[in-house]
Amino acid sequence: MTKREQTKKLMVGNVAVGGDAAVTVQSMCNTKTWDVDASIAQIMDFHAAGCDIVRVAVPDMKAAEAISSLKERSPIPIVCDIHFDYRLALECADRGADAIRINPGNIGGEENVRAVAEKCRSRNIPIRIGVNGGSLEKRLLEKYGHPTAEAMVESARTHIALLNKFDFDDIAISLKASSAPLTVEAYRLAAETFSYPLHVGVTETGTAFQGTIVSAVGIGTLLNEGIGNTIRVSLTADPVQEVRTGVAILKAAGLRTGGVRLVSCPTCGRTEIDLIGLAEEVESRIAGLDRDITVAVMGCVVNGPGEAREADFGIAGGKDCGLLIRKGEVVGTVPYEKLCDELMNMIASEE
Repeated sequence: MTKREQTKKLMVGNVAVGGDAAVTVQSMCNTKTWDVDASIAQIMDFHAAGCDIVRVAVPDMKAAEAISSLKERSPIPIVCDIHFDYRLALECADRGADAIRINPGNIGGEENVRAVAEKCRSRNIPIRIGVNGGSLEKRLLEKYGHPTAEAMVESARTHIALLNKFDFDDIAISLKASSAPLTVEAYRLAAETFSYPLHVGVTETGTAFQGTIVSAVGIGTLLNEGIGNTIRVSLTADPVQEVRTGVAILKAAGLRTGGVRLVSCPTCGRTEIDLIGLAEEVESRIAGLDRDITVAVMGCVVNGPGEAREADFGIAGGKDCGLLIRKGEVVGTVPYEKLCDELMNMIASEE
């Protein structure tokens, strides 16, 4: 049994997180939460891309009051992200939030934490404790000198103890840093220390290119070690791209199946076609397919059929012509410019 499966199982709305539940993908809206139409439009895009849980920012009461309307229209559970004002957490809980993300250390005294804990307990709403390497408590920085895995886990332990003091235990934990190695170290230690589900991600990773690499290294390493129950990829990019990247990471780690998988070979000196353009066109056209299939795009008619043997459907391009491949067998030859169309026709014919 992996460390992932040994964690407590929580329910975020109708989505299980922890224990034997599948690893889920999250993202966060960048719309104004009070703009319900814009927020729902983005949530729908997230859902279509494979998102399981969405988080929204709640910086003020106007945003908190919008949670009722968002809940009525959202196809996936909503987590409310709250800092400083415990009253916002209470309002969101009353309006149907599926989970609350707080840092118990920044919402005032213990009585405020008690109020949030009691409200969430009465409504079966889990709380995620968010620890960030860049905003550790002063006492921990003085003790450890700089953000360390031990400091982050100690911060989480302190916040957990405060919630436990008020008889609250439906807790998830995140311990994020902008460094992938530090993040991995912190989650490894947390997995040894706690039995709570872990929300895994590397924070402030950068733009889509840089952030995807950092996230794949950090999140992928942990997932392959059996650590992590839900993930969020953080990118300075369209947040829908966060969802797609998260789903791709889960698939690469063998933790999510379904949907179309594209395999394509690199270019080489034998390539006689615009392989990059062809692969990108195929990727674009299969993106909306709800099929559990593998599609191969190969740039050489010599090795293509063999390399595409494990795919359900494939094409291999050569000079002036191309091959159509089904289950590793060549089933036709077509002009190169018709390869993509004929591939899509072949896929459609077996729906």
